[in-house]
Amino acid sequence: MKIISWNVNGIRAVHKKGLFVTFLEKHKPDIVCLQETKAQKHQSEVDLAGYEEYWNSAGKAGYSGTAIFSKEKPLSVVNNFPAEIVSKYSLSDKYGDPNTEGRIIAAEYKDFYVVTSYTPNSKEDLSRLPLRHKAWDPAFLEYMKKLEKKKPVIFCGDLNVAHTPDDLANPKPNEGKHGYTNEEREGIDKIISTGFVDTFRIFTKGSGHYSWWSHFANSRERNVGWRIDYFFVSKSIAPKVKSASIYPEIYGSDHCPVEIEIEI
Repeated sequence: MKIISWNVNGIRAVHKKGLFVTFLEKHKPDIVCLQETKAQKHQSEVDLAGYEEYWNSAGKAGYSGTAIFSKEKPLSVVNNFPAEIVSKYSLSDKYGDPNTEGRIIAAEYKDFYVVTSYTPNSKEDLSRLPLRHKAWDPAFLEYMKKLEKKKPVIFCGDLNVAHTPDDLANPKPNEGKHGYTNEEREGIDKIISTGFVDTFRIFTKGSGHYSWWSHFANSRERNVGWRIDYFFVSKSIAPKVKSASIYPEIYGSDHCPVEIEIEI
């Protein structure tokens, strides 16, 4: 089974460039997980033959949003955090409620869950870091562990953090800045400490492997980037992951697609 995750930074924009469908037709994934769709389902002109479509769009127009396209119809699809998670954590801040921003879809299949997630950005002035660190990250991990009690979990998406110095080109000057604060990195530490596995690091060590680049100073051409797009899997199914790839040559967004192949 092949699963692709991509922060498309506007599905309508990447589709108009002629890059979205072309990439998927070439790679033929079984499941496609998208982030930052910035559209309602009826606004997208994408029509992938043979795929079921599931959308979670933000209440705010042209903002955030996730989607899952799947060849196999899931047993169930749930958008956003469930009520018991929402009641436990204070998920709102001055910017609003991230649980209304279309950031999570959980699709249940016979033997596993697939979850696409678009983690809130802490913002350049770190004004959304408290929400992320104290509410979003623990709420999301609790949700993944809750699903895992039923069956193994594969979750992916733009987690808006570089975990280690190997995950960004310039770690020293970015220490303490958004996307590379101790608080954000701690969120990934906790994901790993509870048993989830960063699939890319099963196969590839070291730096130079990035999934997002700034638009400034030809960052992408110079590969001055960040690895902030991930696939994590439950430890029980980690041995079934056969490959984990990043496709930096695929343009259309400031992020590139990432992929895993798993025998499941």
